[in-house]
Amino acid sequence: MKSYIVRKVINSCLLALVFCCASCGKDFLNLKPIEDLSGNNYWKREADVEQNLTSIYNTFREATMRQIFFPATGDMRCAPINRTSATSGAGRDYISFVQNNNLNAAINGDFSYFGFVQLTKWDRFFKMVQTANILCFEVERMEAGIISEEKKKAYIAEAVFLRNLAYFFMVRLYGDIPYYTEAYHSSPLPRTDMITVLKNGVTDLEEHYKNLPWTYDDPSVIAVRAMRGSAITLLMHMNMWLAGFTTEDKQPYYEKVALLGKEIMEENNNAYELLPLERTKEIFKGRTKEGLFEIVQNLNFGETFHLSAPFSDYVLRYPNKVTTRSYLYYDTKFMETLYPRGEQDKRKTVWFDEYIYNTDGMMQMLKFVNVFMEEGEDFNPDDNQIVFRYVDPILLRAEALAELGRDAEARAVVNVVRNRAGALPAVTEGGDELKDFIWWERVRELMGEGHFFYDLVRTKKVVNSDYTSRPMNVVAFNSRGWTWPIHRDALTNNPYMTLNNYWN
Repeated sequence: MKSYIVRKVINSCLLALVFCCASCGKDFLNLKPIEDLSGNNYWKREADVEQNLTSIYNTFREATMRQIFFPATGDMRCAPINRTSATSGAGRDYISFVQNNNLNAAINGDFSYFGFVQLTKWDRFFKMVQTANILCFEVERMEAGIISEEKKKAYIAEAVFLRNLAYFFMVRLYGDIPYYTEAYHSSPLPRTDMITVLKNGVTDLEEHYKNLPWTYDDPSVIAVRAMRGSAITLLMHMNMWLAGFTTEDKQPYYEKVALLGKEIMEENNNAYELLPLERTKEIFKGRTKEGLFEIVQNLNFGETFHLSAPFSDYVLRYPNKVTTRSYLYYDTKFMETLYPRGEQDKRKTVWFDEYIYNTDGMMQMLKFVNVFMEEGEDFNPDDNQIVFRYVDPILLRAEALAELGRDAEARAVVNVVRNRAGALPAVTEGGDELKDFIWWERVRELMGEGHFFYDLVRTKKVVNSDYTSRPMNVVAFNSRGWTWPIHRDALTNNPYMTLNNYWN
């Protein structure tokens, strides 16, 4: 398999993957020259470990923020969105193709600027896996005295988080994937069933996540480097995917999620909190107590995402962009389901403008409005990309409690989120109605943050027109039509490899 390469090539790649962005913290990126980190000198200093960790974060950033990754995979697909006059013409057909699950048309069309082909390639995610595997192996056998045992455990836990983050993203994209954890792996492997991958990842993370700190003293790396809350949230997501797809008893997975949710909410030593909604700009700028894991951006250091990468590019207009219309708007019926007319919810006015129900492209999602480098179409808001924020595990906990029939507890947890939003009326639902309510609450809170399609898939609501005006048919879903195509490069030098048949 092309992603699996021999040790010499791997080390060369690792040393080349230096990511120099001063905004991530001085010590984290105080890097040694590459020529000083090779041969017998390597894995002899703590700086070598930091360098390798930095390369993994950089690879994740490259895998996600150099193309239309989060909007295409999480927000547009099967979404109740509409193109506006600002996106008329064949040049913007990729939006309709993704929305209607016609991924081959988006990939093979004349849309190379948006990087759809890269979304079919898993090489960068496997580079994360291989680098993390090597780090775990090498740190474990570093000479005594270089790094304390406590710090060794923390470094390994950070690498384990990043390894499983890569596997989780690949499972959601491709379904079954090759799986391995040994360092310097070079032989071809077949794809492993996604349930097995997720179970292995849960076991892996459970062994190490408590060696991560709840937060950091250095404010510049809060949420930018993995924290215990990052790992707990990833564990909760993996368990919810297991519950969604397993043919076995789902209850143990919901129980794990409920316990992890209790841990992150009640044992975090005040590391995390939901900020007042009026501080939305701070939340999405990043590095706050609400942030759990983010991909950093800082225009002042020339550290920018691809223009198509943030969802903000599609849901803002003049005076926040030069276009007089946003590129997208949501179905009015969908928005009325989220935010019923006449009901109180500060998110309606803080996160949207007065055109929230408008159908002519005037609607804006103001949750993504932030400081700009300068006026003009060629710049997006100077925000980090939020991967996980504190509201996410809170709502996963509420969802798990509802699935366990613990309705009173579930209502209390979801009300933590609704109280922050000043939302009325109070939640009184129970049973299936409560489960439904919590799902919609996740949509309300996480809209535009890369979760919508994945929540549709793991709950199987993607086949139900009650939740989106662009549902997937049952046959397509059962044939793994919810995955992405896998690039044919995966077949190179690997006789065991197969592609996703639905897309062939």
